[in-house]
Amino acid sequence: MARVLITLNLPAKIKKKANVYVSSCDVLDVHTQGRSEREAEQNLVEAVKLFLISCFERGTLDAALKDCGFQLVKKSARPIKEGKFITVPIPFQTKGTCLSECHV
Repeated sequence: MARVLITLNLPAKIKKKANVYVSSCDVLDVHTQGRSEREAEQNLVEAVKLFLISCFERGTLDAALKDCGFQLVKKSARPIKEGKFITVPIPFQTKGTCLSECHV
């Protein structure tokens, strides 16, 4: 069995509104909140992680990403250094090495 960790770096926004911090990952249309900026960011990471895992488990990840406007970029893109980003780890486990039937 092999374990794989895919890490995504996604743009995020955190704004204080009244007595809560509202956090959002607009590229995936995922939003949450927390009592502190740190809690709002942690909640956002967890919400994005659960969203992506749920889509993967239901077999709708490709459709969800396309619905959010994602498209494959053929050339390497320069990393964006402006703004706030969150790091979202998505753990996977495989039953073994990929055999030809996984690419059917």
